[in-house]
Amino acid sequence: MPGEQGNAVIAGHRDTFFRHIFELSAGDEIMVERNGQTFRYEVTGKKIINPDDTSVIAPSRGSQLTLITCYPPHYIGPAPERFAVFSKLRP
Repeated sequence: MPGEQGNAVIAGHRDTFFRHIFELSAGDEIMVERNGQTFRYEVTGKKIINPDDTSVIAPSRGSQLTLITCYPPHYIGPAPERFAVFSKLRP
C-alpha cells in the first residue's frame, strides 16, 4: 500500500486517470492520498515493457510506487505494450 514498505503498484487506463502519465520525468513529484494522509513520491525513471513482464511489480526493500498503463498512448484497441513509471517515497 502507498506509504508502506515495499512496492505499491497502481494500474490505470491511459485515456482516463493516467492520460498525463507520459509527461512525468525523473524528479517530478507524485502525491498519493490514503486514509487521510498524503504520501509524496519522487519519479526515478520510466520504462516501456511487454505485458508479460512482471518484474515491475516485484516486491522492493524500500518504499516505492510503480504506476502502469497501456502503451502506446494513442493506440486504438488493446495496446501491445505497457508503460511503467517508478518512484520512491520522499522522507
